[in-house]
This record gives sequence, structure tokens and C-alpha cells, in this order.
Amino acid sequence: MSRRHPCPICEHPDWCMTIGPIDIPTAAICARIESPKCVGTKGAGWLHRLRDDDWRRKLRTRRFSIDTPAEPAINFDALAVECESALGPHRRGLLVKELGVSVESLSRLQVGWSEQHRSYTCPRRDADGKTCGIRLRCIDGSKWAMKGSRQGLFLPRHSPLGHTLVVCEGPTDTAALLMLCFDAVGRPSCTGGVELLIELLLRHQPHDVAIVADADTPGQHGARDLASRLVGYVPGGVRVVTPPVGVKDAREWMQQRADRLDILNAIEAASALTLNYSRRALV
Repeated sequence: MSRRHPCPICEHPDWCMTIGPIDIPTAAICARIESPKCVGTKGAGWLHRLRDDDWRRKLRTRRFSIDTPAEPAINFDALAVECESALGPHRRGLLVKELGVSVESLSRLQVGWSEQHRSYTCPRRDADGKTCGIRLRCIDGSKWAMKGSRQGLFLPRHSPLGHTLVVCEGPTDTAALLMLCFDAVGRPSCTGGVELLIELLLRHQPHDVAIVADADTPGQHGARDLASRLVGYVPGGVRVVTPPVGVKDAREWMQQRADRLDILNAIEAASALTLNYSRRALV
């Protein structure tokens, strides 16, 4: 305070103080005139509010969002039909020769061709049979999925599941087992598709399941884990079948001239994993 700028409350030039610009303070602490608000534990003065607005310019942050248009949902059903039409007899013949499977089994899996990706295509389906993605297989054998694809199973279209469901890994093994007239479904990997397979069992209720596992260590572990998850959903139990020594998977097994009877015998010879229930007497 000073003689030029005395206290705006008591008009004395000393002992008081102001808050804000000295010409237009927002509040004053006066040491002489009381107010309801005492300042300080030792009675330094009383607070007097002079204006409601702060002397400082308050910066306000405005938050706003820009709604970007959502990407349109991909119609994978229509895309699968388009790719199937683009396959053509020449590329189909090359794939049949490379994989050693039939044209019919490829057709049941709706295998096609994507010119954009320069790759063969195979739809991924959910437990209802709706296409939820597309697996791509390049000519050099590398595999990936189209953008926006969700995890799904390799299910033959228009094919009700029968007494025994045969589960394998990937679309080419599925095509081989379909060629041998099995009710086959392919999981996306040696660990994937578990929940989808459970949903499939609940919908179709086969009596038992046979898992034709790849011969490598991940394939064996994945098959055993899958069996332990599926055993509670089929009354006849789950069997894990491994190809003979030196054969890596179901397709190679068939290429080694295994027929339907050979694989049926291997399924029958495998131990069935079942749930055992014990009855306890009521006391």
C-alpha cells in the first residue's frame, strides 16, 4: 500500500494489502476493518472481496472430438464368392496338382483367387457358417489374412456334420480329409479356434471327435490341449490321432497313399479321452 494507492477499505496507506491489479484490485486484506473472513492465525487482517472476476485472464481449454466416418463393414461372404469366380480352371488345376487334393474338396471350402493379393483364398467361417475373414496363400506358400479378417474355422459349405467330427489344422489338411469323405473342419492354427469349435459342437452335437494332429511338437501339444477342452461336449469322447512316423500332417498322410480305411483304423486304435462320472450314495 502507498499514499498514491491506499487501502480501498480503510483508506490508510499502510498495514493493508490488495490482490490483483493495483488500480482495480479484486480483493483486499484490511488490518483495521473487520469482515466475516479473518486471514491468518495471528489476525493479519480481514478479507474483503471487491470483484467477483479474477484479475488474471482465465484460459479455458475446450475439448472437442472430430467424428471420423467408420470404415464400412467388409462383406466377406460376397468377397469369397468374387474370389471363387476369379480362380479359373487354370489356377484351380495348378493348385490341385500342388496340394494333391480334389477339385470337389477345394470347391466345398470355396477356395478362390485374389488378383489384388496375387494369392489363393479360403474363407474363414464362424460356427454358423458365416464368412468372417479370408485366409490368403501366396504362390510361394506364405500365409496371412485379408485386412479386417477375424479368426474362424475352415468349414465346408452346405455340409451337415455327422456322427464323428474330424478336426485338423489349416485348410489344406481339411481339403485332404474332405476328399476321403470325412466330416472335417480345420482350425486356424495348432492353438486357435478352441471357442469356435466348442460352439460348433454345441450346435451340431456330434457323438465324438477325432483330432488329426500335426506330427511336430506344437501340433501334438495343441491337439492334447484341444482334446481336454472338447471332451466335456461330446458323449463319445475325443481321440488324438498322429500320422505315422515320417509323415508330418493329414495331407501328407493322404499323399503317402493312406485311404479312408487307414485313417478310420487309426482313429479306432487311438485311446478315447472321456469324462468319468462317479455316483456317490446319498446318506
